[in-house]
Formats: sequence, structure tokens, C-alpha cells
Amino acid sequence: QVHLVESGGGLVQAGGSLRLSCAASINIFRFDYMGWYRQAPGKEREFVARITTSGSTDYAGSVKGRFTISRDSAKNTVSLHMNSLRSEDTAAYYCNFHPCTGVDFWGQGPQVTVSS
Repeated sequence: QVHLVESGGGLVQAGGSLRLSCAASINIFRFDYMGWYRQAPGKEREFVARITTSGSTDYAGSVKGRFTISRDSAKNTVSLHMNSLRSEDTAAYYCNFHPCTGVDFWGQGPQVTVSS
């Protein structure tokens, strides 16, 4: 029943910006944590950013200061604004919503490619 729809991704030049969004089919306040993981070819999946229902945020050290995560409860949507993108940011970005009880929900993982 619950599903996530991701939008965004694409090709951007180094130093540019890109925005990802993830919309849930239910009210986002039913989730404890919402955010993104990413996985680049040949690398392990890594945490990127997270936001709680209370608005607290957490970022991976590699993106802190460049990425900003936010939420829009009216649209049941979480967004990730990525600035000063680097080639190292190239990866598939999977949104991840974690309910208090139950398994996590994942988005489709659109590709973000940053060209040098």
C-alpha cells in the first residue's frame, strides 16, 4: 500500500546544483526518519542525509555544508537540495522512509551524474 515516488536526478556539471524529492503515499509524520542513501558503482551504499518528524537533520560528513534536506508535510514530501556538486557525488540516490514499526520503504533510486 505504501509507496514512495522519487523525482529529480540527471546530469549536472561539477559545481552545479540539483534537487531530489521523495513523496510518500501516506502522511510523512507516520515515519520516524526520512532521507537518502546513495550507491556509486563499485562502492557500498552510504548514508547521505536524514530528517526526523521533529525536523532534526543529520548529514554525512562528505556532504555536510553542501546538501540540505527539508520536508513539506502538506505534500508528504522530503527534498534534498544538493549544491556545489562534485564528481564524487555521482551515484544512484535512494530515498528511504523509516516507520516506527515495520520495514523501511525505498524509492526508485534515480541516477545523479556529475560531470567534471
